[in-house]
Amino acid sequence: MEDGRDALMGNLLYGTPPTLHEIEDRLLAHLQVVIFSKFRRNESFAFHLEAVPGRGTGRQSLWLNPTIPLQFAFSGSRAPEMNREWLAVLLEQANSAKGLRVVPEPVLAAGSIARMDAVA
Repeated sequence: MEDGRDALMGNLLYGTPPTLHEIEDRLLAHLQVVIFSKFRRNESFAFHLEAVPGRGTGRQSLWLNPTIPLQFAFSGSRAPEMNREWLAVLLEQANSAKGLRVVPEPVLAAGSIARMDAVA
């Protein structure tokens, strides 16, 4: 986090039985918008993420499908402001043949913050 505090870590739980993937809350909130946007259109896609520290190195790949149970569990109680530029980049990746990959958050430009319910 920018203020030096530790980032809150949430979880993406996917499948049956659910597999837990620890992801920072702010990133998880942005991923939730992108994934729900794809699922609303009944679209499946690949999602690539780095291995969680303590579970090895490298990366993991998931095939996300709207028919497979998915849950987002956040550590924090407040929804973060959404960065429209980051959402656009993540959605563009999710729509590509290579699939969704986590990329660093772009610096916010004026007017690029959106309410969660106004995006996608």
